[in-house]
Amino acid sequence: MKMSLVVEGFRSDIAAVGELGDDAVAELADRIATLLSRSAASRILDLLSDVAAELSAELPEGRVEIRLVGDDVEFAYVDERPGRPEGDADLSSRITLRLSGQLKSRVEESASHDGSSVNGWILKTLERSTSHSRARNEYGKRLRGYGTT
Repeated sequence: MKMSLVVEGFRSDIAAVGELGDDAVAELADRIATLLSRSAASRILDLLSDVAAELSAELPEGRVEIRLVGDDVEFAYVDERPGRPEGDADLSSRITLRLSGQLKSRVEESASHDGSSVNGWILKTLERSTSHSRARNEYGKRLRGYGTT
């Protein structure tokens, strides 16, 4: 999406309202359009950033980013799924875990539903869980404002 087209659309809508009145109304509408066009892009980017953060919070894996290149604003999906190990050679540590019978059944059911082994499902869930907590903390550090190149 071209940000300048959206801002220019606002400007022309306000100018059209100004044409409904006399010269004083048209001049006032032009002044209002000038003031609003300065902040419109910044407010639109704030809104899009909030949308991206809300979408990211709903995704089980990955996140949505806003990318601004010149006048173009785009949403981008960033896949944060951990790379799957090629074999047991990458898995060098062991852990013993005691589970209740109910939890073990739910884990087995989830792994089966996911089409993976219990060990693979646990690895994927732990990777996703630990990487998402780090990514969620970064959302509070968004850069707000409008820049031009």
